[in-house]
Amino acid sequence: MTCTVSSDRKATMIAALAGGWVADAASLGLHWLYDSQRIHDVGGASPEFLPPKADYFKGGFGYFAHEGKQAGDISHYGAATGVLTDSLLAHNGTLDIRDYQRRFRAFFGPGGRWQGYIDNPTRGTLNNLSTIEQKAIEQALSAISITLTDKQKRVLVQKVLPYTRHLSGEQLADPVRKAISLTYQEPEIQDAGVHLAETIDHHLLPESGADDMQLPAISKLPPLVASYYGNDNLLKVVEAAVRVTNHNDEAVAWAKCAARLLDHLFRGDPMSVALDAGTAEAPAQENLNKARTGSVLDAPGAGDAYGRTCYLYEAMPVIFHILSHARSYTEAVRANIQCGGDSCGRAWIIGPALAALYGVGGEHGIPLSWLVRLTDAPAIIADVESLVENK
Repeated sequence: MTCTVSSDRKATMIAALAGGWVADAASLGLHWLYDSQRIHDVGGASPEFLPPKADYFKGGFGYFAHEGKQAGDISHYGAATGVLTDSLLAHNGTLDIRDYQRRFRAFFGPGGRWQGYIDNPTRGTLNNLSTIEQKAIEQALSAISITLTDKQKRVLVQKVLPYTRHLSGEQLADPVRKAISLTYQEPEIQDAGVHLAETIDHHLLPESGADDMQLPAISKLPPLVASYYGNDNLLKVVEAAVRVTNHNDEAVAWAKCAARLLDHLFRGDPMSVALDAGTAEAPAQENLNKARTGSVLDAPGAGDAYGRTCYLYEAMPVIFHILSHARSYTEAVRANIQCGGDSCGRAWIIGPALAALYGVGGEHGIPLSWLVRLTDAPAIIADVESLVENK
């Protein structure tokens, strides 16, 4: 079941998705600096949109991963969110796993457009996609009924792979046959090649993700939740998308927590209601409830209590603490940076959540001056608008 989306809800989702991009870019300069005091020394009360510099990491524990990036650029989290957004846009807001896998591999793999840090789940996913493909090739070759030489087998594999990496099902036969006919005119070899392509296609698996329970499992969710707003299959689709890059049950559980949280905020529910809904899906509810207590926003203290690394069981309580206590988008993003550690990963829930609540501009929303500091902002916002307006 789906529901009609009002113009107000669309505006909320557009602001929320923009909020993820802006929060990510704002956090990049001090991303993975774990020392809150050093962050304060470098960034003071306004640590956002600093240009990534190795010097910031001297005198404090951290890992400088963003050499060559400029102020306003996005992290690898944002890049991966862009891949999923492009796939959703290409399929009218519907998740197509095979297309998503292809785009992910093409963007982050050898010869791809991404220039920057590659995290462990991305590296593991790329390796898994190659392994899955190789196993599918072996299964397909073993199923060919005619006798072929080793050379013929190699040539057929070389002929069909460009097509199995971009096409599926009934799309394969004609272009594969034409490609093979350039080298082999024998109908039986062409038939074998088509069978090879179709068998490879059949054996490619949707669960290609690394066995990993870190923040990349949830950072790409905002455009997916917006696309499936009002759809009863939301959590099923979230699991399918997460297992493309994070094939791990705990990661899936945390993703459902984050998706439910965002979904309620997109619907216009208060933050407390959204946090309750997210908590109901979480694998470690006690820490989330504890993180929401108290009356003071203390992100560094939350980092001390729950952890600052990329693992979801550390990041989600910090996220819940900030969402429970921040009273504006700016306050939340700055608190997230000041906490330290994987601020860019956490930004992809914190930014959309606060932007869904407060919108753009004004005292509490995304500062307009921050929006224009986002690299390629016009193109990013145009994609966000297209994704939401087509619902």
